[in-house]
Amino acid sequence: MATRSKPASKTSSTRSTHASATDAIALLKADHAEVKKCFQSYQKLVDAQAGASERRALAEQICMLLTVHATIEEEIFYPAARVALGDEADLIDEADVEHASAKALIAQIQSMQPDDDHYDAKLKVLGEYIDHHVGEEQDEIFPKLKKAGVDTKSVGAALNERKQALMAEMAEHAEAA
Repeated sequence: MATRSKPASKTSSTRSTHASATDAIALLKADHAEVKKCFQSYQKLVDAQAGASERRALAEQICMLLTVHATIEEEIFYPAARVALGDEADLIDEADVEHASAKALIAQIQSMQPDDDHYDAKLKVLGEYIDHHVGEEQDEIFPKLKKAGVDTKSVGAALNERKQALMAEMAEHAEAA
């Protein structure tokens, strides 16, 4: 099942990435929307008391999407934002801390089984962390970067290139596992 859901996600992700490949903010917003839909789908599975394999497949997809997204932000987007924001770069420091919290939860989720205590709760809390983080990026960081005149096209191209490489790497790793 995990294999079936990954190509659909990759197609959706690739589509939204190509549509916004020239703009960093549009690319990141598309990622945000995609992962939000995944969290909503996961909650529907929980509410329907879906089986462990179905929940695990979607949880793995969520963790993969978040890992790729966090990586491209940390490697490319945040350094550019830090330079552009200057004195207001504390917003990026906060985002880094939020990423660390999310990564810790992702690691816990990945080391668990879907029927373990707190598995669904950890995914719910991860979704809440991500929702908070996305709100701060979209409401505070993105507008400030637009105002600062960041070249979102060149940053977006770099984000897209790195994202595609990471997605391919993760797909290879998943096939090998």
